[in-house]
Amino acid sequence: MSRECELTGTKPMVGHIVSHSNIKTKRRYLPNLVQVTLHSETLGQDFKMRIAAKALRSVDKLGGLDAFLAKAKEDALSAKALKIKRDIAKKAAA
Repeated sequence: MSRECELTGTKPMVGHIVSHSNIKTKRRYLPNLVQVTLHSETLGQDFKMRIAAKALRSVDKLGGLDAFLAKAKEDALSAKALKIKRDIAKKAAA
């Protein structure tokens, strides 16, 4: 299972631990991923996703999964989230 947010595309970052004597050692900064179930009002379905806690806050702020996906850029979304976004747009157009 990859350590990548399905909604924002957040991945691990690389940086340094810097000691008091200024010796630099490589380390990885991992995103805070949580397994959540999000509900789509338009589709009337629940979707299990592995997203970053920061993304979950954004989903809540924007008013739910449908509103978040409407504003999200398609290149950041996973294949699963992209399919949900297209299904929502298709249902809203009908």
